[in-house]
Amino acid sequence: MEINYKEGCALCDATWGEYWEEVEGKNRFFCCDICATAFKNLVTKVKAENAWPTIDSLEITGNNNSGRKCTATYDGKEYRFYIKFYNDGRIFDFHSI
Repeated sequence: MEINYKEGCALCDATWGEYWEEVEGKNRFFCCDICATAFKNLVTKVKAENAWPTIDSLEITGNNNSGRKCTATYDGKEYRFYIKFYNDGRIFDFHSI
């Protein structure tokens, strides 16, 4: 899965921290375990909502205060959604946009 953040945390693009976790077969950098949990919850939710076996690309904008607008793609299909998390990485709000 390709993501728009290339240098920082896979979820929030922060460059501090040193937390790594495998997601979708790739070892990814996260600033903390909470962002890793939130990212995995996001991936699981998008795959379930669309009956996709995987995600080809994911673009994330926004932050934890305002929520994030995202675009996921798989096999030429695109899914746009809004997501917001609790402070422990659980999903607080999720809907298509």
